Amino acid sequence: GVTDVEHGDLVTDQEYQNFELAFEWKISKEGNSGVFINVQEKASIPTAWASGPEYQLLEQTHHDYATSEKKRPGCLYGFAPQKNPVEPRPAGMWNQARIRQMNGKIEFYLNGVLTAEEDFNTPEWKEKVANSGFKSFPEFGKYTKGHIALQDWAKGIAFRNIKINLSPES
Repeated sequence: GVTDVEHGDLVTDQEYQNFELAFEWKISKEGNSGVFINVQEKASIPTAWASGPEYQLLEQTHHDYATSEKKRPGCLYGFAPQKNPVEPRPAGMWNQARIRQMNGKIEFYLNGVLTAEEDFNTPEWKEKVANSGFKSFPEFGKYTKGHIALQDWAKGIAFRNIKINLSPES
């Protein structure tokens, strides 16, 4: 039998700064995944999550769903609960997501509902990172331009209708 489950990230060739990324996702029971933005590809940064903030994708029966409101789908992973509460569709059903970034300000949406807002240029953001579990990753959250990464984390995630708009309306 296979003991080591392979997983990895799909990372864009290009870097993006001001954009709107729209995509659909469905996840397996107990699934956990994410989409990372402003990812830096350097030898000194081992994984996408060591530099790029995450749009969390999580199925409701995963243990993190009940234990942390900062790890629910549509959250800026680890930093704040959903701005407006919204439940994802059940395992195996498609959800709509949007990630918007303009001049370092982000908005995340899940099924049409605004779930996260942050400005990566502010001293408040730097302070949040310094007081988080990411403080030991020196490159984390420091960029407003970078690659986008789709994560596969062992349980199964599917993406479709992935579209990026490089001049989103303000």
